[in-house]
Amino acid sequence: MQGSGFASALFAQEWSRRCELALLITKSVELVFTKTVNHYNRRTEPDKNLDMKRKKPETMLGDIVRKTRTDMGISLLALSTKVGVSKGYMSRLENGTAKPSDGMLGRISRSLNIELAHLEVLSGKLPRQVRERVYAEPGLASTILREPEVSYVPSPITEEPRTEAVQRRSPLYELYHTDCLSWMRERQVNSIHAIVTDPPYGLKEFAEEEKSKLRNGSGGIWRIPPKLNGYERAPLPRFTVLDEKDKLDLKRFFTEWAVLAHRVLVPGGHIMIASNPLLSHGLYAAVESAGFEKRGEVIRLVQTLRGGDRPKNAHDEFPDVSVMPRSAWEPWGLFRKPCEGRVQDNLRKWKTGGLRRVSEMQPFVDVIKSSPTQARERKLAPHPSLKPQDLMRQLVRAALPLGEGIVLDPFMGAGSTIAAAQHLGYRSIGLELDPEYFRIAQTAIPKLATAQLNYELAGAAKTNKTTKAREVADLFA
Repeated sequence: MQGSGFASALFAQEWSRRCELALLITKSVELVFTKTVNHYNRRTEPDKNLDMKRKKPETMLGDIVRKTRTDMGISLLALSTKVGVSKGYMSRLENGTAKPSDGMLGRISRSLNIELAHLEVLSGKLPRQVRERVYAEPGLASTILREPEVSYVPSPITEEPRTEAVQRRSPLYELYHTDCLSWMRERQVNSIHAIVTDPPYGLKEFAEEEKSKLRNGSGGIWRIPPKLNGYERAPLPRFTVLDEKDKLDLKRFFTEWAVLAHRVLVPGGHIMIASNPLLSHGLYAAVESAGFEKRGEVIRLVQTLRGGDRPKNAHDEFPDVSVMPRSAWEPWGLFRKPCEGRVQDNLRKWKTGGLRRVSEMQPFVDVIKSSPTQARERKLAPHPSLKPQDLMRQLVRAALPLGEGIVLDPFMGAGSTIAAAQHLGYRSIGLELDPEYFRIAQTAIPKLATAQLNYELAGAAKTNKTTKAREVADLFA
């Protein structure tokens, strides 16, 4: 009897918890539905035949299914056959008198290319990923359900983002002159297979005022190094000028960015994101907070002139002191959106989940020896943070394990990621907000993509004195 009483007490406790959870979920459905209605009313074109206001979820679901079906030129009979139901059932669903099961929503999602979370919300359910998180961690239910709807409410049904028109298109890549956050909000969910990018580390150095100083040679937040053997060297950003507010703004920006990246990436899709030793911890924390798994770091071994300086205005007084170590490496954070099931299952469904091997006998490794970007590449694409093609081709190749899918660079700059993808025969999309860098990328990408690399010759002995001087200058560019 004592055991029975204990079991009854546990049952009562569990029943109370489930009732509270059910009540919370019931209230949240109305909240999510309201947000979705507002989301549609903000973003869709006015359509007198598709009034989103004052409608029950089932009716709104039917309107979306009917509109999408007719826009795609699919008959009611054809859709019914495709999802395995009668024409009468599909007609009732479109009229709002039939309530579909989870399996039916999945089949409609695949048939009409509508994001499943859309259909789940419009049928009066919480998106599956939200339900799973709530039931797995009921104690965090209120926190989870207060998260921004952008993490589970997708964009309107559209194949192309409603940002500025495509400015440049080739058989393998598209370039958009736009803000990456706006673009990713509008992009179709689960439509990008990898993100390889080198963002503006501190944001501050790429503000309009600072870019203007950089371009006219006055420096500002950018340090203009002295000439070496008569040759100019590339400017370097002063990362140490960021104060606590700047760092907090940086974390907030990348938290929002990571939520949107999670939205557009397919399950198993990887992010490779360049950083620096001073700021990487904040960046990585922001990306992980959006639901990504940290899969390690790729270390670029590269000798630069960053760090190693003696105390400012006290060189002679402290000749044996360096304020910071000379930088000889660059971290690239490696993250993955969680897979659906096993990696092998994810590879079959989404073509993602792993990294492409260098060869049958050699896996991709997380340390890459890399020279600084050579002057001839900088001449093709004059951007202060241009990464060399020798590095980018290795990273981009590894990002698509089967060599299939779309690589996104949301901070395109002069287009080094897109050029690497073009060289490899990968499809890619580049986003850039700065009009000058966008213009540079348009002309630089085809040239960088076809450039023949000779980094292995960088250390070869030369007899010509002028050539030697140029090599030294390139080494520290």
